[in-house]
Amino acid sequence: MKRLLSRIRRCVDDYSMISPGDKIAVGVSAGKDSLSLLWSLAQLRRFYPIPFELKAITLDMDGGDTDFSPVSAFCDSLDVEHIVVPTNIKAIVFDVRNETNPCSLCAKMRRGGVNNAAIANGCHKVALGHHYDDAVETFMMSLLFEGRIACFQPVTYLDRKDVTVIRPMLYVEEAQIRNAAEKLSLPILESTCPINGKTKRQEVKLLLEELSERYPNIKSKVFGAMSRFPLKGWEEHKKQPLD
Repeated sequence: MKRLLSRIRRCVDDYSMISPGDKIAVGVSAGKDSLSLLWSLAQLRRFYPIPFELKAITLDMDGGDTDFSPVSAFCDSLDVEHIVVPTNIKAIVFDVRNETNPCSLCAKMRRGGVNNAAIANGCHKVALGHHYDDAVETFMMSLLFEGRIACFQPVTYLDRKDVTVIRPMLYVEEAQIRNAAEKLSLPILESTCPINGKTKRQEVKLLLEELSERYPNIKSKVFGAMSRFPLKGWEEHKKQPLD
């Protein structure tokens, strides 16, 4: 757990993600990544030299029918307010629009929903649970499916909404998060997405797993290339190898 917190703090420091007095809304989907991020930031809040506040925001994709009480109890244990926002995103994407590429529209709507909820609750900074593996997979997806070199940024300022999005877990590997979730007995809720496990991201995840068997350091090579290139927004990276 110390290593997890150490990597998150290092990422926060490298990209100056937290400023004095920040009110940070953590997007909590109730998956292992977002719950691990929430726990980590709650711990960081106790000793980080820069004071900040936290709130947890969950979008109910099923219009308010999901029971998030275990997640709310977990938030209470961390002294973090839990805000649940009912939405019809799943119905719009899969029933009304019947999208052939549902992930793109769903992600856009979820981002907008979280950002709007953050603003409504006095937060102009949003923390998302994207991690090391997510960054590598996103880079590979852009390369393979779109023919471009791109990835999300560690810190993104959305001027239209005056919201800054931060991703404090970019130095944390998915395996670390999985272990942390197990040790903490996080109240993880299963995804209700109709195409969970059948997406392009899952294809790339499996491809990287296959490549890693032959080239064990492929993920670290890709991540290093992204930061050394550097991709836009990655310039503040200190270029030190992860321990």
